[in-house]
Amino acid sequence: MHQINTSTDSTKKPALRVERLGKTVPTADGPLAILQGIDFSIAAGESVAITGPSGSGKSTLLSMLAGLDTPSEGAVYLMQKNISALDEDGRAQLRGQYVGFVFQSFQLLPHLSALENVMLPLEIQGVDLKKAKLAASACLEQVGLAGRLKHFSKTLSGGEQQRVALARAFVGKPAILFADEPTGSLDEASGAKVIDLLFELNRANGSTLVLVTHDSALASRCGRQLVLHGGRLV
Repeated sequence: MHQINTSTDSTKKPALRVERLGKTVPTADGPLAILQGIDFSIAAGESVAITGPSGSGKSTLLSMLAGLDTPSEGAVYLMQKNISALDEDGRAQLRGQYVGFVFQSFQLLPHLSALENVMLPLEIQGVDLKKAKLAASACLEQVGLAGRLKHFSKTLSGGEQQRVALARAFVGKPAILFADEPTGSLDEASGAKVIDLLFELNRANGSTLVLVTHDSALASRCGRQLVLHGGRLV
């Protein structure tokens, strides 16, 4: 297997920097190393796919990049801040300031309408209710759901639910967007539409995009790929 270049343009400040990152968990048979010796940086505005076989540590790495999990060793610097050194509240505050998420399972709140789901991150940030509603409506229009503002998730198709999730992820204009298998729950046609929207919204917003995927077509649309195998970059 050929060596992947994990460096970036040194003239740009990295949106993400990982140093000697490792994750070990206890098991009945002793410690299990999920990730070992991970080093890379991602420049602001880059699009990067994290790929590799099942069990290679992709989702664990993404969780640590976003501060949803903490490493056993090493550090993650998000927007030049060591997110690994912060407590849970500090990591949540940093995510709220800089990060958007798109998940495979949509993660929409079923008791909220499409509009209310998209407004939620803005309300958490303390944005005025009227401004939040206008921004959320505009984002839903961007993803082709202007006629679904009042619909609840159970009345939306899988592709429509993921488009609501995209609108929610981008409504706060995040510096970094993390996507974990964003098309994994969708059929091929719906997945293709969501991929197009993801990259269209990302270009318009100028976010740094980091996604985990097993889909080679999706990965190839990113500017760079980081390949994991056995918990190591290859």
